[in-house]
Amino acid sequence: MNLQYPYNVLIIGSGAREHALAWKIKQSPRLNKLFVAPGNAGTSLIATNINIHPLDFNSIKQTIVENNIKMVVVGPEEPIVKGIADYLTQQHETRHCLIIAPLSEGAKLEGSKSWAKQFMLKYNIPTAKYHIVTKQTIQEGKEFLKTFNPPYVLKADGLAAGKGVLIIHDYYEACKELEEMLNGKFGEASNTVVIEQFLKGIECSYFILTDGEKYTILPEAKDYKRIGEGDTGLNTGGMGAISPVPFLTNELRKKINDLIVHRTVYGLLHEKINYKGFIFIGLLISNNEPYVIEYNVRLGDPETEVILPRMKTDILELFESLFNGTVHQCKLDIISNYSVCVVAASKGYPLEYEKGKIIYGLNHLSSEVFHAGTSWANDQIVTNGGRVLVVSAQSPTLKEAKQKVYDSMQKISFENMYYRSDIGFEF
Repeated sequence: MNLQYPYNVLIIGSGAREHALAWKIKQSPRLNKLFVAPGNAGTSLIATNINIHPLDFNSIKQTIVENNIKMVVVGPEEPIVKGIADYLTQQHETRHCLIIAPLSEGAKLEGSKSWAKQFMLKYNIPTAKYHIVTKQTIQEGKEFLKTFNPPYVLKADGLAAGKGVLIIHDYYEACKELEEMLNGKFGEASNTVVIEQFLKGIECSYFILTDGEKYTILPEAKDYKRIGEGDTGLNTGGMGAISPVPFLTNELRKKINDLIVHRTVYGLLHEKINYKGFIFIGLLISNNEPYVIEYNVRLGDPETEVILPRMKTDILELFESLFNGTVHQCKLDIISNYSVCVVAASKGYPLEYEKGKIIYGLNHLSSEVFHAGTSWANDQIVTNGGRVLVVSAQSPTLKEAKQKVYDSMQKISFENMYYRSDIGFEF
């Protein structure tokens, strides 16, 4: 691979993860021009937004050709699972473009929970006991539920926009929900359901960048999914995150690397899966033993907004290494500071919420502000989503980083703004 510097890069997506990627890529001396499709008000301040839907692969191809783009970084899971990397590498005009996303075969790690479970079983990767159920085998599923005590975990096999996982404390309710899921509660995503034994412990997000044979480990994070203080209330896409994770000891890291990371990449290699991109490993630590809850085939959000600020390494150089066989040799320059981010959401999220509220106080903050759901209206930045902004700060101690991020949060306002005031509360 011989890229001529500087070159043009396209990011696919519109959230805070994509804004953070844009912010990081913007720092690279390898960059010429940066485009984001479709982007948001925040990305428009540092890149050129192009109004294309992430699933409109043909328009993305035209954009690559028209703007002489050499690298495409795909943020969200849906275009990855639906084969954007396959499409672009098969087109004559874009086949030489570097796509930072796995082909659809590798994307099954996230796109099919049953496939991922069978992959873990095959390569002896620790995970919860499970059973795969379809309409034809529903009775088997009900019998499997009897083999362990509640709570029971029911997961829609396919992508369900983060809503396809139920945790149920009663056997009969679990049977009822199983029937509803198989009858289309989450559309096609729940034509197949994975029943899992519930594991008790503490969650953590682990990230690697891999070419399907070699890999490098990125900073880890812990995110906070519940809407309410003290991890209560409805699940969301994430209300904040911290990095590094205080409970991850060197002994635990070694177990994660040996039992999970190494075996995952070995499995990809053994299955002859052409994989160029991120793997996000959702971990649960129970009695000091790591288990895989799930795989994602992209960076997490809001974890990206705490891990990228800790990385001094040129991210475009890191991406290039996926295509020249040197990803394992990339020495990541990681800042030892703690990184904390907090999400400013619209009141009512993750259910009903209003849009179009003017956002005040975005200038002259000591923290980074990554836009999630924002847009422009009458030359003002307004809310355009449930999660609106992600404020991220770094400091030598966790306490100082939290103080810094919450000081910035108090300077930002929009009508019915809501955020959790306890991110990182356990530490």
